[in-house]
Parts: sequence; C-alpha cells; structure tokens
Amino acid sequence: MLNMKVGESVNEYFARTLAIVNKLRANKGKIDDVAVIEKILRSMTSKFDYVVHSIEESNDLDALTIDELQSNLLVHEQLMKTHVVEEQALKVTLGESSGERGRGRGGMRG
Repeated sequence: MLNMKVGESVNEYFARTLAIVNKLRANKGKIDDVAVIEKILRSMTSKFDYVVHSIEESNDLDALTIDELQSNLLVHEQLMKTHVVEEQALKVTLGESSGERGRGRGGMRG
C-alpha cells in the first residue's frame, strides 16, 4: 500500500509516506526513524534498486536521518533525469549526422 508508484517523484513519495507516518505517530506513539527508513528503502520502485543497495551498504541506517535519505534519493533522481535527457539529445544528434534529417517520405522522383 505504501509502495512508491511508477512515475512518482521522490518528493511526492516522501510527502505521502511522512503524512502517514505522522498520523501513525499521533495515534500509536513512537515509530522510530530507522523503521521508516527501512520501509522507504524496501518500497522504492525498481529503478532505484542500485541506489537503495548502495545506501544500505555505505550508510549506518541507525545514524542516517530521513532528511539525509531523501537528499540522497533526490540527487540520484536528478542524475537519472539528466542521463535520460542527455541520451535523447545524443540520439537526435546521431540521427542528424547520419543523414536522417530532412528526408521526406518516398524520396525524390524524377
């Protein structure tokens, strides 16, 4: 139920998750940040798998704050977006240099 949705941004997911956590804390009492961090890491979409693994391996989850986790994931989200834009620009550039630009359907008839 609390999984990150495909196409959802890190900020949107964190806002939704933390709203639920805050409601639970108001009703049930203490839910520690480590439990929230572990749940967030388990529920990210598959495109974040390598990032999640990296965070789990390089950080002490007991010392990591929710804000630090969000910052780390935001940086990686921006890198992924930048990579996609650069890849699309490269495809356009390569297509133009191979003579695809300006060709209409059917070619010239004479």
